Amino acid sequence: MLATLRLMNFRCYPALRWEIPPEGAILLGDNAQGKTSLMEAMCLALTLHSPRATRLESLAAHGHSAFGISLDTDLGTRRLAWEARKLNLHVDGIPCKDYADYLAEAPPVVWLSNSDISLVSGAAEERRKYLDFLGSQWHPHYRAALQAYRKALRARNMLLRNPRRTLAALQSYAAVMAQHGELLIQLRYQLLRLLQPHITQLHMQISGKEESVDIAYAPSSADNLMAALDAATEADEKSGFTTVGPHRDDFHLLIAGAPAASFASEGQQRTLSTAMLLAQSGLLREETGSPPILFIDDIFGELDPGRRRALLSTLPPDGQTFITTTHLTWLQDSALPLPVRKIAAGNIQ
Repeated sequence: MLATLRLMNFRCYPALRWEIPPEGAILLGDNAQGKTSLMEAMCLALTLHSPRATRLESLAAHGHSAFGISLDTDLGTRRLAWEARKLNLHVDGIPCKDYADYLAEAPPVVWLSNSDISLVSGAAEERRKYLDFLGSQWHPHYRAALQAYRKALRARNMLLRNPRRTLAALQSYAAVMAQHGELLIQLRYQLLRLLQPHITQLHMQISGKEESVDIAYAPSSADNLMAALDAATEADEKSGFTTVGPHRDDFHLLIAGAPAASFASEGQQRTLSTAMLLAQSGLLREETGSPPILFIDDIFGELDPGRRRALLSTLPPDGQTFITTTHLTWLQDSALPLPVRKIAAGNIQ
């Protein structure tokens, strides 16, 4: 349960203290007023991941190079500060030695946004982000394998662009990539198997149709990873980057046996993407025993009344839910017992 949020020079908030309602809140306001930034700050404090930015320095308020977030929860106070291009982490006032130490007792998080239809119709990168965001909360080895793999990948890519590179050096980085990448691939296969029944059930609830939904992992190479990296060395040297591995993998989505990206309507794609995101909630609850914190960014205006009611019925009544919206007209045919907080120019009213 999230209790108090404090911000310093984060996005449009020079300073903020917010006593968070125990059930969550509907954050109401015009665009560019700071609604999503509030949720982003809470998400970052819980997962060390921003769903909107890839570079932490971009989160500092205009004219500042540092920012701070403090979040009181029923599992302790989490504090992070970005300064001097470094992230400093504390839990209950005690410095954390690494990301894993900070995240050890963090409550699970699910983020839904209006752009999530790209999970179905977009590039493979969007689906990998989905797996990595969920996997890093689901399994203690997932984040460690992902970070180690990415570190070795960056080093190998830099070496590929170095004219003084040697085959032995390339193979040494490939060996590290293979070690952690094989584990990452295995965990992704396992994660998709666990997600499948949740997605199928939620898709049926939201769409009102009994259509089969299938998921198939699509690795970038059929060989074991070390053999694939060795075989791709010449091509990688020509291109200047690593062409095979988990960073190039994907997974395919099918509705009633047909590829959803090619044959599903926009409404069907949006229903499937919503089911995929909510499936995270069911899976994380099974794994942790706690309902995830739900952050829902401006999606209800995009759904027809039937899908909207079905989606609202899937929200856990015993968890905290935060919803951003520019208007409340979509609530006319729905019941949602959440307090409304109006956001204007970085102020909560």
